[in-house]
Amino acid sequence: MKLSVKKANFWVRRRSSIPVLLIGSLVVLLLVLNEDTSISLNMEYERQINEIKAEIKLNKDSAAFYRSRRESILQGTADLEYLAREQYHMQRPTEDVYIIRR
Repeated sequence: MKLSVKKANFWVRRRSSIPVLLIGSLVVLLLVLNEDTSISLNMEYERQINEIKAEIKLNKDSAAFYRSRRESILQGTADLEYLAREQYHMQRPTEDVYIIRR
């Protein structure tokens, strides 16, 4: 009886690696080839996420700049005069303004 148990144990140990290898290779193939969960698709999504995060950071920085500029204009500092003179072509009564266009 001991001999048959040893033979059965040897057979199971010897053959058990084949199913494990088959299942493992199947899982790897599914990860690589499946369109919904492929590794390349996940890498593409990760790249897009990083691009969007960078864009969000850039927009937050520009929003902070425009908020501070708005506050300085509302407080009546030199930015208000700059805005009126340069962008809206306003002038003082005693000066002449020349607009040069390219």
